[in-house]
Amino acid sequence: MKSVIFRDADTPVEFTDVELAAPKFGEVRVRIEAAGVCHSDLHIKRGEWDIARPLVMGHEGSGVVTELGEGVTSLAVGDHVVLSWVPPCGKCRFCKAGHEARCQKVATVVAPQGVLYDGTSRLSLGNETLHHYLGVSSFAEEAVVPATGAIKVRDDAPLDALALVGCAVATGVGAVMNTAAVEPGATVAVIGCGGVGLNIVQGAKLAGAERIIAIDLLSEKTAIATQFGATDSIDASQADAVEQLFDLVPDGVDYAFDAIGRTVTTEQSIKMLALGGASVIVGLPPTGSKASFEPLVLAEADQRILGSNYGSVRPSIDIPALVDRYMDGQLKLDPLISGRRPLSEAANALAELEAGSALRTLLIPNN
Repeated sequence: MKSVIFRDADTPVEFTDVELAAPKFGEVRVRIEAAGVCHSDLHIKRGEWDIARPLVMGHEGSGVVTELGEGVTSLAVGDHVVLSWVPPCGKCRFCKAGHEARCQKVATVVAPQGVLYDGTSRLSLGNETLHHYLGVSSFAEEAVVPATGAIKVRDDAPLDALALVGCAVATGVGAVMNTAAVEPGATVAVIGCGGVGLNIVQGAKLAGAERIIAIDLLSEKTAIATQFGATDSIDASQADAVEQLFDLVPDGVDYAFDAIGRTVTTEQSIKMLALGGASVIVGLPPTGSKASFEPLVLAEADQRILGSNYGSVRPSIDIPALVDRYMDGQLKLDPLISGRRPLSEAANALAELEAGSALRTLLIPNN
């Protein structure tokens, strides 16, 4: 099958043929219909994360089940699925407690080692073993994934748009609904209006937030945020974002979401808080990044800093529910799609994202 391989930050991504082995126990083969290009893919391309490589890129995608491994009873050939980059093991203490986004198996084996549950890969190029990216590797014509990472969804939903639900939508909306549990009437700031940030905005709207302040260095992105529910916007390229926010909301905000994950944006999110407020770190920084804050201020103001991995979602429950919200008109997916490219143009799609000229480009393997 054709796929996109990453080797190191100094080598261009490679579009080439790769061998994909059959699914083993508890796994399924999926024909990829669409894969979203995400900032996490840029972190990999820039070499900012310590991760096993060479690897087949991509962690956001959708497709159709074409083959079942032994023991799989939850899916059938022909099922439409959204791929989840947290395929919960269902056995660790976090999965049993309903905190599947914290799955120990994913955190210690699947994600850092670039393998599936049994510690091995299904991907190879000649005699060379290739690694899975976050248990998905969707920049390819097909993928073999744990069955718990292929979430069955309704057949009448457009599969290409649903690719976004597997990362951008689940992460953004989930951060609001699950991690922060934003209340009706709350004030919310969102730093970064890319794919995840816009989903935080529309998640805040769904939660009933009274004011939603979109913040970005690009005014065209904050303009788009108004389509998703933002009530106010701040152009961070013009003046200090924190000062501009307090001009709008003198008491600060109840929730400030950092959808970028840079040291400066994390620190800004903490400074923006009202009494009792919470900073929610959603964007993922490069390995080793550090941010600072004043613990006394945080304690005296009864404030919190929350990390949000994958929107704290339960994939098998939350992803189908998000698809239903999209089909019911409560969630916007189509305006997030900047364009569609064949899989062979993955390098161009990554370059557009890095330049800030794209929200989400869909790679279509069979285009």
